[in-house]
Amino acid sequence: MTTREEALAYCLSFPNVYQDAPFHDDNWQLARYRKNKKTFALVYKREGNIWVNVKVDPEWRDFWRQTYEAVIPGWHQNKEHWNTIILDGTVPENDIKRMIAESYDLIVGKKEKKSSKKKEDLFL
Repeated sequence: MTTREEALAYCLSFPNVYQDAPFHDDNWQLARYRKNKKTFALVYKREGNIWVNVKVDPEWRDFWRQTYEAVIPGWHQNKEHWNTIILDGTVPENDIKRMIAESYDLIVGKKEKKSSKKKEDLFL
């Protein structure tokens, strides 16, 4: 995954997500959860690459930063709760997707997770 289109397409594959551009700058595209309007990914071009800011559990924050040089503290975000993934081809796609998915899970909310878990239990 190295393009804005690929990153946004993956973000939009999650339930109840929409794309937003609230900064009057088309460079900045946000993926938001429809039910609470929280952002879980900010996608933008900087220094010749696409960058994706994702919310991160502080327990995993340093793991990602130490594992990949292209994962840095969140650019223009709270450094404790956000990481930036620079899509320069050095981070495997499955790890990029995992970080985006974890960001989505963090903003969905406990009530939503609990409710969807109960629905899953019906099918077990």
